Amino acid sequence: MGAIYPDLAGKVVLVTGGGSGIGEAIVRRFAQQKAKVGFIDIKGDESRALVAELSGAGAQVHFEEADLTDIAALRAAVARIREALGPITVLINNAAHDERHPTEEVTPDYWDDRIAVNLRHQFFAAQAVLPDMKAAGGGVIINFGSVSWMVGQGGMAAYTAAKSAVLGLTRSLARDYGPYNIRVNAIAPGWIMTRRQIEKWLTPEGEAELMQRQCLKRKLMPDDVARVVVFFASEEASACTNQQYVVDGGWV
Repeated sequence: MGAIYPDLAGKVVLVTGGGSGIGEAIVRRFAQQKAKVGFIDIKGDESRALVAELSGAGAQVHFEEADLTDIAALRAAVARIREALGPITVLINNAAHDERHPTEEVTPDYWDDRIAVNLRHQFFAAQAVLPDMKAAGGGVIINFGSVSWMVGQGGMAAYTAAKSAVLGLTRSLARDYGPYNIRVNAIAPGWIMTRRQIEKWLTPEGEAELMQRQCLKRKLMPDDVARVVVFFASEEASACTNQQYVVDGGWV
């Protein structure tokens, strides 16, 4: 079941990339908190199935299909979620895409695409909801980074560059909007066993290396991250801002 934070009940939460993986687990956890949950994803069928399941169980969930690299589409999706659920006071910038890419093969267009899908939308999603938070007298933004750049992972320079930049974005927003009682933190997950990770990247050799490096000798699942996210969104974390919190089983 997990912890319940009464202050989250009725709050309007926006999750990017909420249709699968870690994002889906986050949507489920906020629905359990009785928040009003809006999420944006490019995966229409999976997302609509999630809405049908959660709505059937009594949750208030709204989905908007949009490509987050299209900032006009992102802004329009945020506006529709606001219209459906009310002013947004919790933003979870979860969406990302960790494709591998040999440095010699990266083109300027591919670089720009990787920054767009892993970093740029976080800034513009925050920009879109900050007026709601200021008007409400407070809010929470949680940006998703990664431990990949901290452990010195190779083979994905554009991705690790974008994810390291999330910390700089987080600290700047926290400094600028702290006077409005808006808390901004980053979450840096380790290797989380989403379906995509298992299907695309997990090998026996990779799993053995992970178990050797992690302090905890078990695979981490999406809900391990989602539980941390709802805590930092709640008033139990009311003094926490301007920080990055690592959820990696003790890898770093």
